[in-house]
Amino acid sequence: MGRNLQSGGRLRPVDLARGSGLSTQAIRNYEEAGILPGADRTPHGHRVYTPLHAQALRAFLALLPGHGHQTATSIMRAVNQDTVDEAFRLIDGSHAQLLDDRRTLQAVENALRELASTVSPEPDTGAEPAAVSRPGGTFIGPLAVKLGIRPATLRKWERAGLVRPCRDPRTGYRVYDAADVRDARLTHQLRRGGYLLEQIAPLIAQVRAAGGLEPLETALSDWHGRLSARGRAMLTGAAEMEAYLRERAPTMP
Repeated sequence: MGRNLQSGGRLRPVDLARGSGLSTQAIRNYEEAGILPGADRTPHGHRVYTPLHAQALRAFLALLPGHGHQTATSIMRAVNQDTVDEAFRLIDGSHAQLLDDRRTLQAVENALRELASTVSPEPDTGAEPAAVSRPGGTFIGPLAVKLGIRPATLRKWERAGLVRPCRDPRTGYRVYDAADVRDARLTHQLRRGGYLLEQIAPLIAQVRAAGGLEPLETALSDWHGRLSARGRAMLTGAAEMEAYLRERAPTMP
């Protein structure tokens, strides 16, 4: 669409700014960034906006919570440059990312449920198990057997930062404490779910930051809330974008 915009009303930068809680400079910046279509000018050089610009601004502000500033900006630029298919591609990408995030959350929850059902306290026999060099510690071989993996796999996970065993000061052998065993079990469940080590690392970090699995329940609940908020924000953004597309091209099917 060119600069001869159908007006239906003349708006100043301050008019757009007041309606959105922005500054007039922000409105000018949005136009320069391609978020708003180009405005006509008066003979004195003052910008003249129209209801179309107001709808473009509403669409952009609605896109922000669900897509983020960078993607929302790219979507608006694509629409204003009449490359609507590119805008749709960007929108699809955000939805795909949201779906991937939901699948990751589901995988974490499944892994935690699996851990809860398989981890049981060791019976107190009064004797020190052969695999323990200190209270709560186990060596790499017994842990690998318990998980059904090779010791080399545990060493690979260690290099990736997913488990952090210490060393027995007498033998130099790796010793995995309770937190290491927990991280190894969680990593094992996520690997079985098809997740890559680089995808698992931030999840393990979140478990550590939460101080264990139980405190993580609050983080998971918050995670659910954030994903739901993003999904709803995307719906709001889609509605405003549809209105903007129709106002730009009233005959669009």
